[in-house]
Amino acid sequence: MEEQEIINRVANSVLQVFDLEDYYPEGERVSLDISQWLLEGFVLREKDFRESLKNYDWQQFQDSYVALHCSTDAIVPAWAYMLVTVYLQPYAKAIIQGSINDIDIQLYRDILSKLDYTKYSGKPVIVKGCSRKPVPQEAYVLAVQHLMPVAKSLMFGEACSSVPLYKKK
Repeated sequence: MEEQEIINRVANSVLQVFDLEDYYPEGERVSLDISQWLLEGFVLREKDFRESLKNYDWQQFQDSYVALHCSTDAIVPAWAYMLVTVYLQPYAKAIIQGSINDIDIQLYRDILSKLDYTKYSGKPVIVKGCSRKPVPQEAYVLAVQHLMPVAKSLMFGEACSSVPLYKKK
């Protein structure tokens, strides 16, 4: 019986792998609740609010991604989030109003909008599905929107078991 050589057809194919995990921005994600500076968590008294912000230790957010939110049902004016941002800006890598997941969505939106997709032009592309980092689902939607205009076809998953998504006509 003759031995047959095992050939890795995936490695030899023109299939391009697009892995969102490769673009995951490293850095601590922090949720900052502004209700701590409101009277009983609900009432914003401007003078007290400003004084609390002035005396807060902002250095703890050095090189962090910060999500501002209010955990209570307080009606918070837009300028309050803006003022907190003024204090955070010298320290944080990025600041958003929302959740930690919203941070990752915004970061991916920025990163994916600046990528050069020409290497995927006219080629079959598989958007890798498994990741060890918390890649938000919205990043996959954004990736497809950027890849569709250039790729010959799009699939999701792994090369051994992928789900076809799109094929250029």
